Amino acid sequence: MLRLIKQISARIKKNSSSPVEYSTVISNMEVEGYGTISFAQWQHPKEEPKKITKENIDFYKRLGVEGKVIIDVGTHTGDTTVPMGIAAGNEGLVIGLEPNRFVFKVLKENIGLNQSVANIDAFCFAATDMDGDYVFNYSDPSFCNGGYLSEIENKSHNHYYPLDVKGKNLNSFLEINYSHKIADISLIKIDAEGYDKEIIKTISKIIREQKPVLMVECYKKLNFDEREELFDVLEKLNYTLYRLHDFESLKGLKNIGRKQMHLTKHFEILALHEESELNVGDN
Repeated sequence: MLRLIKQISARIKKNSSSPVEYSTVISNMEVEGYGTISFAQWQHPKEEPKKITKENIDFYKRLGVEGKVIIDVGTHTGDTTVPMGIAAGNEGLVIGLEPNRFVFKVLKENIGLNQSVANIDAFCFAATDMDGDYVFNYSDPSFCNGGYLSEIENKSHNHYYPLDVKGKNLNSFLEINYSHKIADISLIKIDAEGYDKEIIKTISKIIREQKPVLMVECYKKLNFDEREELFDVLEKLNYTLYRLHDFESLKGLKNIGRKQMHLTKHFEILALHEESELNVGDN
């Protein structure tokens, strides 16, 4: 009953107010070895300030992305996209997806601020099984954090604010628009609020053929079966899973088995194909 009251209250609140389009403030960060990196900080009250560091950029370089193609699914404002682009260099490319049109404006601003040091193509759509119109759910009426939450079993996510978004099959999109770049894909990062495993399924052909490094999220609201399915989807693609503590170091990463998928509520995963030569123990 309490949950129903909260849902009704949120819907009433949504219908009585319009989204606030928050501005940005530019931060200029001196990054050793890379000079001044500018980043537009979104002023949404639920958004934390973002920082780009030398360790962050070097982390992606150690994943072998220089001169290669990176797919960033769920870019948000670009705090992973920009350092990825810098790490990939002038000969590389980041293809970023962000379905939230409010956040996408900030992402585009950050791409413009860094176009001299990073090649980034950004698109305002979600990676979905079928092309079409979808409804994502967010935690506030100005759409800071959310995703395709109707696709996970746990409905108690307190994300009651719907946002209409476009969805496209990523595999088909890449084959049509980037057929000449698919062979260069070396890293795919997915941050989709629990929808990660379904996105992996839609691009399994590319993953099998290119064997890229994968970065995915074990979302806090996934239930027992969903966590194990995420593990199984990656294992069947011949990937070994490691728990990431941050996006700055590959030292001493611990292997994740099926049991370890349940020991921590929310964590990031680095997945390496069995043929990968990347060393995650001594870097």
